[in-house]
Amino acid sequence: MTYLDFEKPLAEIEGKAEELRALARRNEEMDVESEAAALDKKAADMLRDLYKDLSPWRKCQVARHPDRPHCRDYIRALFTEYTPLAGDRNFADDHAVMGGLARFEDRPVVVIGHEKGHDTKTRIERNFGMARPEGYRKAVRLMDMADRFGLPVISLVDTPGAYPGKGAEERGQSEAIARSTEKCLTIGVPLVSVIIGEGGSGGAVAFATADRLAMLEHSVYSVISPEGCASILWKDSEKMREAAEALRLTAQDLHKLGVCDRVIAEPLGGAQRDPAATITAVGAALSKMLGQLSGTGRAALVKGRRRKYLDMGSKGLAA
Repeated sequence: MTYLDFEKPLAEIEGKAEELRALARRNEEMDVESEAAALDKKAADMLRDLYKDLSPWRKCQVARHPDRPHCRDYIRALFTEYTPLAGDRNFADDHAVMGGLARFEDRPVVVIGHEKGHDTKTRIERNFGMARPEGYRKAVRLMDMADRFGLPVISLVDTPGAYPGKGAEERGQSEAIARSTEKCLTIGVPLVSVIIGEGGSGGAVAFATADRLAMLEHSVYSVISPEGCASILWKDSEKMREAAEALRLTAQDLHKLGVCDRVIAEPLGGAQRDPAATITAVGAALSKMLGQLSGTGRAALVKGRRRKYLDMGSKGLAA
């Protein structure tokens, strides 16, 4: 398991318990279970204390944890008959964005999401979840298809932000993000979104301008990263903790502000501790959100979605 900086004391205790059990496996005459169980209890208590009241910066760290389930994991577990579709019919296929036709609870849907990758090779291939313009244009193509055939759209957001490279800017990065956001607002089918890790800047908004937006308990959603905010405001990226506090980027803050419609509980210790339970919880939330929109007509969906975002910011201003 990968441990975060603030989890180092926990790593020592869990490591000692594992060492005792490894010794017992090599020497069957050793009885260490009572000592190992005591360490397990101590570790469980410490884990509960660590996650009882996480600061915004620590939530950022958990949201970025490399062992959290990624988009491909959700698609494999929650969707059947997944048929990936590639390319933007213009320039290339962006591997940071995956999507296609699938069935969710035996209902045909279109699913779109950011994929960060799970090891060094795939992280480089997926560009760490940072989409280029062709990724957003692929998403627009998929949403157009969903609109044409009356298929609900499900988006899974996990990105530090859109890729800021020279080539991406030359190919119209900001325009592509704007077109994707516009498409979210104009399709006449239900659109539900879940932020499963990081929701960074316009790169996330382009997929998350939805009828219903849910966030995992330890996910974050912000106009800029805490490090970027600190560099701009204080000329010091080491002030990221103060920036994280000021940005109000946690699921709990955004729920109070009316940006997020639902907070999905994570297992104790974060999604990385029990990916299967997390994926199940996300599936249940998706089912409920789609159920709320079932039977809503095209005009009502578009009007309600636009009104939702025009009104955003009026709730929780005094909070």
